[in-house]
Amino acid sequence: MLNEFSRTELLLGAQGIENLHRARVAVFGIGGVGGYTAEALARSGVGCIALFDDDRICLTNINRQIIATRKTVGRKKVEVMQERILEINPKAQVEAHEQFYGPETADEIDLSAYDYLVDAVDTISCKLLLIERAKAAGVPIISCMGAGNKLDPTKFEVADIYQTSVCPMARVMRNELRKRNVKSLKVVYSKEPPLTPIDDDANSCKYHCICPPGTRRKCTIRRQVPGSNAFVPPVAGLILAAEVVRDLAGAAERGEEEA
Repeated sequence: MLNEFSRTELLLGAQGIENLHRARVAVFGIGGVGGYTAEALARSGVGCIALFDDDRICLTNINRQIIATRKTVGRKKVEVMQERILEINPKAQVEAHEQFYGPETADEIDLSAYDYLVDAVDTISCKLLLIERAKAAGVPIISCMGAGNKLDPTKFEVADIYQTSVCPMARVMRNELRKRNVKSLKVVYSKEPPLTPIDDDANSCKYHCICPPGTRRKCTIRRQVPGSNAFVPPVAGLILAAEVVRDLAGAAERGEEEA
């Protein structure tokens, strides 16, 4: 019988769709990257999606975040994303956790409860902690490297962290993960050299913060606010989702067999 996932089933097969329906995936960071990941997971039929983010939607998010509109500015990102997913698939189980993954909250989150983890966090120390905990728990994880200050979405690639190049965040992550004895990590990264944001005090969040009331981590604490756009972070997020879906559905194996 035809349903909302019938076209996907033509590629993944009935068993692949069933695998997705039964899967539990956690997305950490519901921003320009993670929001599109969560969207694609929902449209692929993932049965349980856990959302982790403590931020609220800001006016400056409208240029790149799928949940950001004039109507949603000021609202909690996880709540808006949860509503959107349930409009796509009312049968989905959606967990909205208003939490920022870090040393203060890591012990409260049981990573072993999930089949796959998506790291779309932009803070290196928190990325490292999440990856370490995921590896210790034996849960597959995919991590996004830097998506800011870039203009060419065709430069993204999927690779092991130790096979990456060009990306400054990937370089730092390689060094830090090696110190932590992490042997491998699937990542999405860009080979585009990052641009330097135009220095304009009149258009700077650092000096003219408009974060909505209730925002816990304002942009004023950042050393540099990166430039962004409507087409680079979303592509990174969709690539993350593609890897998760293909892995969970067993599509990678099918592709190798047909090749």
